Amino acid sequence: MNLALNQDLGLFILRLAVAAVFVYHSLPKLKTPAKMSQGMGWPAWKVVLLGAVELGSSISLLTGFHFRWGAALLALVMLGAIYHKIFKWKMKFSMSGAVGWEFDLILLAANAAIFFVGAGAWRLF
Repeated sequence: MNLALNQDLGLFILRLAVAAVFVYHSLPKLKTPAKMSQGMGWPAWKVVLLGAVELGSSISLLTGFHFRWGAALLALVMLGAIYHKIFKWKMKFSMSGAVGWEFDLILLAANAAIFFVGAGAWRLF
């Protein structure tokens, strides 16, 4: 079995997984920005903007339409998340009983891979 033939399938699965995570995390930002802004220490408008970027970029990954823009924006979101977790919120890489910034790092890497390798042949557009 030549696994190189399955590259398109692998990239499609990666895009679906990354998009699902960001859709899931964007919805509370868009539905309850005031509540989310309290936890993040941001104004509600920034939370809504972040949620919109996450949702729009997720759609680009799902469809394959301008996927590099979507992956680049999500990578920037993750760089910001890592920055805030390390320097503002003083979180460790991994924390007992809580997520540190290791989750953000893998999402950054996944989006970088999609950006540099491509989306594969499976696309809606």
